Amino acid sequence: MSSTTNLRSRRSAAQLHALQGVEREIRAQDSHNRRKYLREFNEAYRSYDSVLDSRQIQSALRSADVVLIGDYHALPAAQRYAASLIEQRALAGDRPVVLGVETIFARDQHILDEWWRREIDESELRQRIRFDLDWGYDWTPFHELLVTARDHAEAVYGLDCMPREDLRKIGARDRHAASKIAEIRERHPDAVTFVLFGESHLAPGHLPSALRDQIPSAKVLTVLQNIDALYWRAAGERIDKVEGVRVNDAVLCVFNATPLEKYESYRLFLDQWSRCDDGPDFAPTIYNLIDSLARFLEINRYSPHNGTQPKFLVDMLPEVYGGPSDAMLRRLLSRKGIAEEERESMLATVEEHGSAYLPQVNAFYLREFQMIHAAEDATRFLHQACQGLPQRLNGHAAGGSAVNGNGRRERSAIDTFYARVIEHAVAYFGSRVLDPSRAVPDDSSLPSRAACEKAAHAAIRAEMSRGESAAKDLGYRIGSQIYDAYLTGKVAPSSLRRLFLAHLDEPGLARKVCAAVIAKLRTVSNSKSRATHA
Repeated sequence: MSSTTNLRSRRSAAQLHALQGVEREIRAQDSHNRRKYLREFNEAYRSYDSVLDSRQIQSALRSADVVLIGDYHALPAAQRYAASLIEQRALAGDRPVVLGVETIFARDQHILDEWWRREIDESELRQRIRFDLDWGYDWTPFHELLVTARDHAEAVYGLDCMPREDLRKIGARDRHAASKIAEIRERHPDAVTFVLFGESHLAPGHLPSALRDQIPSAKVLTVLQNIDALYWRAAGERIDKVEGVRVNDAVLCVFNATPLEKYESYRLFLDQWSRCDDGPDFAPTIYNLIDSLARFLEINRYSPHNGTQPKFLVDMLPEVYGGPSDAMLRRLLSRKGIAEEERESMLATVEEHGSAYLPQVNAFYLREFQMIHAAEDATRFLHQACQGLPQRLNGHAAGGSAVNGNGRRERSAIDTFYARVIEHAVAYFGSRVLDPSRAVPDDSSLPSRAACEKAAHAAIRAEMSRGESAAKDLGYRIGSQIYDAYLTGKVAPSSLRRLFLAHLDEPGLARKVCAAVIAKLRTVSNSKSRATHA
């Protein structure tokens, strides 16, 4: 059984590689982290008393009068989690619910009330509260929070005051917010008051202290989200996914995103603000994910030779397109001979997942950064690149197989199926090492070789979409087992690199690789089982 230290190290390795570059860039653009107020928050929450499951988290919420929810403004998951808590608490039916938000100034309460009464629409609300000018983060998840509150709560209140940019006045903002929360409690004495406020305000000596002075009899619960030190510590727990931890009787922390996802989201906003345009530049984010995976797999990005390393990976990096370049990407796909039906399928994937890797043109297309899907797509690129992506794109495949008009070796139907299984397996694995909180597949059991053969022949007889669904299901299950074997130290990054480098275009090789991976995982599983019963 792996030790706590080993589990923490293996779960955190790839993310820590990725975080180094992001944090350097953030420090270069934002020096606020050195301020005393923010240091006090970072130093306040370094350890926890116990691990919590969802039932225990809900129990803590039910006993609170005021719930202070820490908001990482750049992370949509933070606002969406707050919305889910409000809905769940309201549906319990025992107490009404109200919401207070930092995002809206108390001075603009009359505007918020007009929207609440449906006298103005979303667009007018956004403009009149100067959301984009004075706040500047993503409107969609915040608007979803307001709509959830309007559907389930008694009222919504703005809590903040000027000046936001002057950290010398931040204590006064805490005292102002505490006073406003006390007024809300007087106005709604039977309700549970939810408050969404920037996480740094929730250090014990900040807003919670001011609130105790204002309403000493109220039971206040602080709900932090994704605090770095607690996240890295929880990575050493033996359970697969830690939902939350109890810091003390008045504070808990939930985990719905990784530190990498947090800081990449913030970096995207810093980039957008610095360029003063409408859209973020996703390219540094994608390149950072690729670079982190390469370092995790001990891939030399500058190797001049093929073999145990891909040749000059640094020269294979993909183009990255964002929403404003939709028309440009369509023209590129058309010039490369991609049929309209396939183009629309690719763009539908972007609509569903926020991003997609398009191997036909070695390009990423992103409309929204979603960590799980971006990490999976980055892994798909790295897998393609390890197999010699430029040669395949340009029609210079090595001898022994026919090459089609797109520069790809022709595969038999059975080879194509098994290649897709391996591609999905490595993609799922890569997404887990970058985002360990990703949910385990509904069925994560290791498939047998016979089950794979049966699925392959059924896929050949079925429609392409059904065959792809079967390959994805098998691949995710195998990828989940690979990740578990990695966590227990049974599979090393160097072994995984060899899997990435296997040339699946060679006739029959994908089938052999799949069988070998299953056999290896079966051996690992059996040895683990024997150790458990020893």
